[in-house]
Amino acid sequence: MKNELLAGSLESCVARLQQQAVIAYPTEAVFGLGCDPDSESAVLQLLALKQRPVEKGLILIAADYQQLQPYLADETLSAEQRERMFSRWPGPVTWVVPASASTPRWLTGRFDSIAVRVSDHSGVQQLCRAFGKPLVSTSANLTGEEPCRSVAEVQAQFGIDFPVLVGETGGRLNPSEIRDAVTGEQIRQG
Repeated sequence: MKNELLAGSLESCVARLQQQAVIAYPTEAVFGLGCDPDSESAVLQLLALKQRPVEKGLILIAADYQQLQPYLADETLSAEQRERMFSRWPGPVTWVVPASASTPRWLTGRFDSIAVRVSDHSGVQQLCRAFGKPLVSTSANLTGEEPCRSVAEVQAQFGIDFPVLVGETGGRLNPSEIRDAVTGEQIRQG
């Protein structure tokens, strides 16, 4: 008997990520589209789905700061700048941080920085821990459509067979706030 993974389960979604697929998953406010940040083909597939230019850069979402460190020029941050980030994490605040020299351009786009978030959403925490690293995170919606807030909305926009982690959003109305980690300046209100 063949062992089938239950569609929508954590195990099924991790398996799809390992196969370089794009998945949808619930976050603090909306469903996100995510993939392996180290797979250029997966990221390009995600950008094509979103019709988003690579130059814009992407957000990484993680279970903890350690998962993000390979992508960051952490040594360029002062203790005060790190403390400012950690005071808002885990939570719905995305910080723009200087990127490490090895962070691929398919993540940073035209920037020398990368947007990162340590989420307090239990589904995101479980997904990133099970996958063993952060995920690319962008809102689950096709260009011109509203971001999805349920599994049914993801399936309506992306198809019934699109891999989606079954779960609920955190109930926030707005996407995450975005701030500059170096200056503390707010880039997008949450």
